[in-house]
Amino acid sequence: MDRPRPADAAELDPGRTLLDPRRYAAEGYPDALFKRLRDEAPVCRVDDPRIPYWAITRHRDIVEICRDPERFSNLPQFQINIEAPFGGGDAREPETIIQMDPPKHRRFRELVSHRFTPRALLPIEAALDPLADEVIDELEAEGSRGECDFVERLATPFPMAVIAWLLEVPRRDWPVLFDWTNGVVAPSEPEYQRAGETPHETRLRSSKALYDYFSDLARERERGDGDDLVTLLAKARVDGEKLPPHILASYYMLLIVAGNETTRNAISGGLHAFLDHPGHWDQLAADPGLAKEAGEECLRWTTPVVQMARSATRDTELHGQKIRKGDLLACFYASANRDERVFADPFSFRFDRRPNPHLAFGIGEHFCVGAHLARIELRAMLRRLTARFERFEAAGTPERLRSSTTGGFKRLPVRYAFKRRH
Repeated sequence: MDRPRPADAAELDPGRTLLDPRRYAAEGYPDALFKRLRDEAPVCRVDDPRIPYWAITRHRDIVEICRDPERFSNLPQFQINIEAPFGGGDAREPETIIQMDPPKHRRFRELVSHRFTPRALLPIEAALDPLADEVIDELEAEGSRGECDFVERLATPFPMAVIAWLLEVPRRDWPVLFDWTNGVVAPSEPEYQRAGETPHETRLRSSKALYDYFSDLARERERGDGDDLVTLLAKARVDGEKLPPHILASYYMLLIVAGNETTRNAISGGLHAFLDHPGHWDQLAADPGLAKEAGEECLRWTTPVVQMARSATRDTELHGQKIRKGDLLACFYASANRDERVFADPFSFRFDRRPNPHLAFGIGEHFCVGAHLARIELRAMLRRLTARFERFEAAGTPERLRSSTTGGFKRLPVRYAFKRRH
């Protein structure tokens, strides 16, 4: 649907809706509630007994908050997950660079940022179309038409192959790494839990598994002369000192999780948008040069990261609301990317948004370091999908992730037909 359906009374209760993973799994983003909050209460106090917070829903306010780390810190937690809260001092939950403020954050970010610039990624960009074709070829080998889960067969293996390439992770380990990343970003999803686990325990177990895996890999690579990101970080120095083990492990975890999950969800969410807007598929197929604009609109439309959090470092005020030192703020990117004050006709999927100032990658100090990589991956997959397939059709009911932090599809059943090769 292009526009949010009318909301019932329960949906207009922020405490019941905004951070309920079950609602996201059942219905996707609560667009009607987001719109009402943007219009009537852009800074809304939610007195949830588990984690009270302020819901920030307008684009301009989120930009202001995320660009002001002196007033709004990334400590102690960078997202709000009611069922699997961050913090508590558990050794299985290493500190990440997302939980750092400047100047510390900048020093750690610069360790890898030079590897993700457009110039540095040129060799990888040249290889992305052939790599996407390899993933598509595996499906075509099964026949020129059929049905599949788009997430499993196309949206998942492509970004995993790219980030694994940068990290030089053995292909045999991809499946287990994929399972662990799912446990980190969607611990409320029963499919990713072990018997008797709470969501919190699922996330901690998955984080610890990634921590241990990359800690072992770093010890091996530190003695070598490789050029991969694992080796680069294992040998890195900040202020003349090696990275502490927990910071090093969390860096690897962040790279594999962000490099896999967010790009996968942008690809699958983009395909879902094309299912609802087949005319746009034809438009892109006829003009592959639109891949950049199409990719940006897919990112705005899907918004793979639902929300990020900040904590007030001192008493302050927003829209007349008194925010106290230590108060937690949830910045809902999924709402900002539908803000009528910034985007004309925001509930329409369009390629002609120039500029398209979406917040899919965040803003400010913590703007996603891998944003350019994600963009060129998405464009490559869009180009190759529209070049190789006639079109996709829905072949069943999509299943969304049960998560209030990561928006996306767990399964997306589709019917496909390849174009005839000339």
